Amino acid sequence: MSKIAIVFPGQGSQFVGMGKDFYDKFDSYKHFVEKADKLLNYSLSKLMFDGPEEELKLTFNTQPALLTMSIGIYNIIKDKFEPDGFAGHSLGEYSAVVAAGGLSFEDALLAVHNRGKFMQEAVPVGIGAMAAVIGANTENVESLCNEISKENYIVEPANYNSPNQLVVAGHKEAVDEFITRAKEIGAKRVVKLPVSAPFHCSLMKPAEEKMAEYLMNTKISDLKKPVYNNVSAQKELLADEVRDALIKQVSSPVKWTQLITNMIEDGFTTFIEVGAGNVLTGLIKKINRQVKTINVSKVNDLEKLEEI
Repeated sequence: MSKIAIVFPGQGSQFVGMGKDFYDKFDSYKHFVEKADKLLNYSLSKLMFDGPEEELKLTFNTQPALLTMSIGIYNIIKDKFEPDGFAGHSLGEYSAVVAAGGLSFEDALLAVHNRGKFMQEAVPVGIGAMAAVIGANTENVESLCNEISKENYIVEPANYNSPNQLVVAGHKEAVDEFITRAKEIGAKRVVKLPVSAPFHCSLMKPAEEKMAEYLMNTKISDLKKPVYNNVSAQKELLADEVRDALIKQVSSPVKWTQLITNMIEDGFTTFIEVGAGNVLTGLIKKINRQVKTINVSKVNDLEKLEEI
């Protein structure tokens, strides 16, 4: 029996105009966007539809924008088939937990808005950086990070995105040194990422502590379907496990390659990316070419669901 997974994107997938076509066509989608505006007490929808991009890119805006779009679209398609499990890349894990019945949309929206604030406060703009490393193997990336890192000069693996793409994060100077030396480990290319903080590394510990306190007061329920989390790449169903994973993921690397590999080993053969862009669809294809991938980011993409 082949299984269907729904996966939700994380930061970096946002774009000005995101979800506008769904907003114009579906009242149920409009309902989520209006609810988000009301809960946040500012016009998130204006930032999503009209920008400016610089403001949409601020992490405390990006995170609720991506969650709103993901859940708005998921709500439209959820009755068309029966998903067997969920996952999300970094922030996308919140969308996955909402879809699996563990968090209300409202609680998740406020949680990710605060998560964004805590992450930005943890490291002032300009102190940290992230870079994508293409074409070097995992062990070599890890060992170069270890070689470079010392006290107050840290670079660490932050995202294991696919077998030949890792992201590193840390202090700007340490990341710059990594970029300069990446040729030593056979990297084909290193690209600095346009992010406002160094996510998923130990510099995020202060944000993790604040998130732990915040999530302790947030109602999380046991899940109806499993979510594969970023921290252990394993599936979870219990509320305590979900909360623990959401807390730890703030400063832990995203084990996307391992997570998708585990899902495939558990019988998942179709992956539907729901939300902004198609980044995860590309990464999943790099992890395993055999599985079927579909992304739903525009109204026209809904036709692709007929293939399932």
